[in-house]
Amino acid sequence: MKLDLVVLDCPDAMELGTFYSRLLGWPMEDGADRDWVTLVPPGGGVGPDNPEGRPTLAFQRIDDYVEPTWPGGSHPQQFHLDFSVGDIDAAEPHALEVGAIVHEHQPSQDGGFRVYLDPAGHPFCLIR
Repeated sequence: MKLDLVVLDCPDAMELGTFYSRLLGWPMEDGADRDWVTLVPPGGGVGPDNPEGRPTLAFQRIDDYVEPTWPGGSHPQQFHLDFSVGDIDAAEPHALEVGAIVHEHQPSQDGGFRVYLDPAGHPFCLIR
């Protein structure tokens, strides 16, 4: 068994797919649209013709999507993504340039991670 795909719900798959494509530098698979986008990681995704491929991200449009209300509230996050960057201060300008927002709640005591929001409101972290 091998992790193949992590799918994030959102109101517009093309918008969120474009954000993560620019953030990670991963291209979109052909056929991407407002309903479904799959990114292609370096070396390609897992599949019958690429069993040693890497897990990737996909995005699906949900008509009644509700943004997470992390760190609490009526619609808490279900999960979040962590991206290892080595130097958070050096990586942050790129994340902000492609559309991330620094979250107001920053629980790290030692500066080992920083919390951001993607355009659909999902929290994610840059970690060192």
